[in-house]
Amino acid sequence: MKVAITGATGFVGSRLVQRLHGKGHKIVVLTRNTTFAQKVFPSEAFPNVEIVAYTPNASGSWQGVIASCDGVVNLAGEPIGEGRWTPERKQEILNSRKFGTQKVVEAIANANPKTAVATTGGTPATRCLPTVLINASAIGYYGTSETAIFDETNLSGNDFLAQVCQAWEAEARKVKDAGVRLVILRFGIVLGNGGALGKMIPPFKLFAGGPIGSGRQWFSWIHVDDLVSLILEALTKPEIEGVYNATAPKPVRMADLSQTLGQVMNRPSWLPVPAFAIEALLGDGAIVVLEGQQVIPKRTLETGFEYKYPNLQSALTQILN
Repeated sequence: MKVAITGATGFVGSRLVQRLHGKGHKIVVLTRNTTFAQKVFPSEAFPNVEIVAYTPNASGSWQGVIASCDGVVNLAGEPIGEGRWTPERKQEILNSRKFGTQKVVEAIANANPKTAVATTGGTPATRCLPTVLINASAIGYYGTSETAIFDETNLSGNDFLAQVCQAWEAEARKVKDAGVRLVILRFGIVLGNGGALGKMIPPFKLFAGGPIGSGRQWFSWIHVDDLVSLILEALTKPEIEGVYNATAPKPVRMADLSQTLGQVMNRPSWLPVPAFAIEALLGDGAIVVLEGQQVIPKRTLETGFEYKYPNLQSALTQILN
């Protein structure tokens, strides 16, 4: 396949590029910073990677590159868990996902002969490219709860993150007007070398680790390797379509996460981080770590997807050892 990827230099995207490249696929990296992308994917190590400059929220020549691709993976978006949620920051988070996805869908529609036929009356090509869009979303779609259990059939919440996910997914769904298969993956907290786990490990190394806030909030997670495998299956299996929760089948509470992390690192896990300290640092953004949701990947399991790391201890052991 030839696959275009936004957010390719990020935590998940870089692992996806490595896996695709290792399987012999061609990759188009759509990036705002070509210099950085060339450092992440040097041509001598990644000869199958083409790096293309793009402006996520604006139409441009970059959109024409998508016409030669079999599939598109849209991972781009401003980081959610970093910094205070000022009104300006919240708008950036929303716009990066809403308008970034809008421009990707616009590019796919422009490349797709089925869409052109509707406006020109011409004859469709024998094959439409791209044939699939894999669009990231997040389990923030469901809102937060200490008691509810969410799967792909649940309605959305009404807090800020839920509203962002609604807008994000609404733009992605427009690709179906072009006859393109759509897979929306609602990411849980992705665990690997870096990301959220990278921020949790240092206190444990200093013997100062422990649960954040009450410890009762749910932590719905997925190992980065399982997430990449799920994306690859979504790309290559035409029967996979619609919304899927990209989470491991066994979510845990924050206190259990801290205890397991301490066990794997052979460090104590008794020193809690009080909620007010996180709120002072992140303001409204503290909701990302102080509140959570118990999310079950019901439809994902129904596809027959096999998790390499279905439980937290095996995932943390692999990452840390």
